[in-house]
Order: sequence, then structure tokens, then C-alpha cells
Amino acid sequence: MESKDRGMTVLMLPWLGHSHVSSYLQLGKRLARRGVSVYLCSTPVNLTSVKKTLVNNPSIKTIELHLTNFQELPPHHHTVNGLPPNLLPTLKKGFDMAAPEFSDILKTVKPDLLISDIFQYWAPEVALSHNVPSVIYITSGAVTCCYFFHQYINPHSPFPFPEIYVTDYEKSKHENAVQVNAHGMTTLERVLSCFRQSQVVLVKSCNEIEEKYINYLSTLCEKTVLPAGLIVSESVDWKDEEDHTEIFEWLNKKDKASTVFVSTGTECHLSNDDIEDIASGLELSCVNFIWFVKFPDGDFMGEFLKKFRQRIGEKGMILETWAPQARILTHSSIGGFVSHCGRGSVTEALAYGVPIIAIPMQYDQPLNARVVHEAGLGEEVKRDEDGRLQGDNIANVIKKIVSDKDGDEIRRKTQNLSKSQKESGDKYLDIVVEELHKLCNI
Repeated sequence: MESKDRGMTVLMLPWLGHSHVSSYLQLGKRLARRGVSVYLCSTPVNLTSVKKTLVNNPSIKTIELHLTNFQELPPHHHTVNGLPPNLLPTLKKGFDMAAPEFSDILKTVKPDLLISDIFQYWAPEVALSHNVPSVIYITSGAVTCCYFFHQYINPHSPFPFPEIYVTDYEKSKHENAVQVNAHGMTTLERVLSCFRQSQVVLVKSCNEIEEKYINYLSTLCEKTVLPAGLIVSESVDWKDEEDHTEIFEWLNKKDKASTVFVSTGTECHLSNDDIEDIASGLELSCVNFIWFVKFPDGDFMGEFLKKFRQRIGEKGMILETWAPQARILTHSSIGGFVSHCGRGSVTEALAYGVPIIAIPMQYDQPLNARVVHEAGLGEEVKRDEDGRLQGDNIANVIKKIVSDKDGDEIRRKTQNLSKSQKESGDKYLDIVVEELHKLCNI
């Protein structure tokens, strides 16, 4: 259902990571098609690529948020993309300091509603001071908030979904992450504050894979929680990307569903052990592959990569700067996705009907991997007691997902989910827009 102008103006403020900005942009495009006036606000460095995709799309306006009171990081580091992990608390501090500038933007735009992310606790606070209701849009899925909300609210009771768990290895990595501190607040404290101050919660998910977690999250936070669907970029967006002719000429030579795409995202820093294990798994699986990997600095990895490339020849392609992930995943030769299970990657794979070989690393990734496995839409590669993935384990899961008969059901379920989302995905957005209008009394 697409409606004409119904008079609602929405200001969107995502967190400063590429996947977050992209997710908000895609949600904004769907809202704009339903007659909502949308403003997307972020730092100039994050909006550079966004503006390119909006050249022929005047329905969404961008607003630059300048961190004018913050001098500790140069403007090109006012984003998570390419930011050294040790500087993340500094970036959060700088983003917090932008609250006065954001208040001025609210005065100028005069939106009916703010949709913001779960890390900037000050955004809904500022919005409410202008009598603007606030909604949070979670790009990480319902299960993550469920799990950590439960640990906070019911620390002595077991999580009611035992199939979703976090190993000691994963817990240690996540505990380090959530203690990232800026202005005396941990990540978890920021998230909880956003929940408390917002009226409605939107989740980048669908009932087909997360209904019980969506319902439980609503119970825990005592808010209306609505799935927005598996929102991904549309093919029209790709016209503004670089050509990448070499990649698709290579893919065109491969048989249908014979190739895996391998990526751990733009913000995940692989260890040498992980790189060795993934390389070994790809080689042992004997499938074609495209591997987007950001190698750590050092001569060891340079020499390792050189020898690996010599061994694999035309069997694989390695990309070190950028990969047009959505376009690759929609290519007919792709039969599986070796993924760290960042939420954006999981959403794209499932929306495009590509089963997942899960190798979660940190943050929400292990929980996303468990949901994918539980739903029968992929399989996780289990780490050993030392945290190693092991090449033969990776190879076995790849072969099951791509070609073995015992992977037939996973491939069928993934294709069916993709088809159902294409046919009825708009139903989620229709319900969301109706709820937002109620919230704004429009």
C-alpha cells in the first residue's frame, strides 16, 4: 500500500556506522514512498556516499551534523568506518557533545517524530524537550536486545530460549565491547536509556524468524515493538555504484549456486588465526569463492596472501578494499554466504535467498548466528576450546550448504523466506506507518 502525502515529517538519526546509516536510509526510502517527509541526519563523512544515491531521489533530504565542539578526532574519523577500535569511546564522546547542534536541527526541521538509534541516549531526551515523540529503530534484531535486557532485568533466571546462548569465548569478547565507556556510560546503559525515553520500538526483522523474541522484548521493555521487515537496498540503488566489471565477469563464468561469498564486514578485524582458518576452509571445500577481507598490517599476512593466491588460481577472487555485497549476493552463481553474521549481512542474505555459513566474531553476531541456525536458514561453524574455527570445520559446513544433499532443506527454507518477503514484505511497513501516525496524532 502506498499513500499520498499525509503530512508527517520524520527526522532520522542513526549511529555513525556504515551499516546503521544504510539501514536508516533504506527504511527512510520506504517511509517516503508512503507519503512521509524524511530527513536523514549524520556527520558529513557518513553522508558523502548517501548523497550520491539520492541524486535522483528528492524524497529524502540529508542534514549534516557537525561535531563542532569536538576536536579530538579529525572529520574523516567522525564515523565508525575505518576507525581504530581503541578510538571508539572517543567517537562516542564526540557524538554526545553534538547534542546542542542536534537541538538546533530539531528547531529548524520541526519534525513530527524522531527515529533514532540505540547508542545516543541524548537524542530522545533532546527530542522530548522539543515535544517531539521518539521512536528507536534497532538494526541489530530483536534477539540481541532480548538477551541483554533479560540479563539486566532477570540476572538470576535463565534465558527462556536455551537454543540462544553465548559461549565463554564470545562472552569475554562482548563484555570488553559493552564496557566501552564515554561520559561514564557503558553501551548497555546507553541502550537502556534510549528504550526508557522512547515511545515505540522498531526492529529490522520479521515474524517469520524472530516472532517469539519480538514478543518477549515487548514484555521486557513494556513498549510496543514492531518488526519493520527484512529491509535491504534495492537494485535501483546499485546504478550509482562503481561498475566492478571484473567481479561480475568472473561470476558469470561460474555455475549456478556454485560459489560462496565470504565477508566479515567493514568493522570486524580478523585475527591471523581466523584468516588462516578461513583460507584453509575455502581451499578444502573446493568451491569457487569471492572473499572480501581486510588483512591486518604485517609482513606475515602479505606473504600468506601471496602464496594463497598462487594456490587457488581462478578458483577464488580476493577483494581487499570494497565489495558490492548486495549485488554479489543476488548473482545466480552464489550458493552460500560465509558471514560474521552482522545484522545487515544476515538481513541481505535472507532477503536475497542465500543460506548462511555462520562464523560469528563479537557483539550481536553469535546471537544472530544462533537465530539463523534455529530457523533452519544456515549453519554455524563451531569454534574449538581455543576459539579456533578450524579449516576442516569450515569446509564441511560450506559443502553442506552449497552442494550436499543434507543441505537441501536449508536451501529450500531460505528460498521460501526470500519469496515470502518479496510478496508480503510491505505488510510490515504498512503497520509501522499506521502506528507512527497514531503516535503523532496525524
